[in-house]
Amino acid sequence: MAEINVTPMVDVMLVLLIVFMIAAPLLTVGVSIDLPETRAQQLQRDTDPLTISVSVDSKIYLQSTEIALDELVPKLLAITANGYDERIFVRSDRAVAYGDVMRVMGRINAAGFRRIALVTEQEEQGQ
Repeated sequence: MAEINVTPMVDVMLVLLIVFMIAAPLLTVGVSIDLPETRAQQLQRDTDPLTISVSVDSKIYLQSTEIALDELVPKLLAITANGYDERIFVRSDRAVAYGDVMRVMGRINAAGFRRIALVTEQEEQGQ
């Protein structure tokens, strides 16, 4: 028989496609946060952003690692010492007190970081 049977290869590729479709949304920042909604346009990015998250219980995360508020600035300074010159994104659950978010942003700003952005969800058009 001189023909190659491609059916098993197609089956494997379809299974891999399904696995990646399920796993891709889980590869974002690992802190579960219910973001507020706005009508602002989405930013186009080529690199992975540096994300600071404030959870509903006011815990602070750098990427997906929980850190204390006093450790935030030294860790950011260590990261930026290696040449990181991108915007820092702050994510917060909509139930977090405004003062908690501003305390985190104030620490970042006081350390000399001026490129700070707040992350939101896209608002539905009918609202």
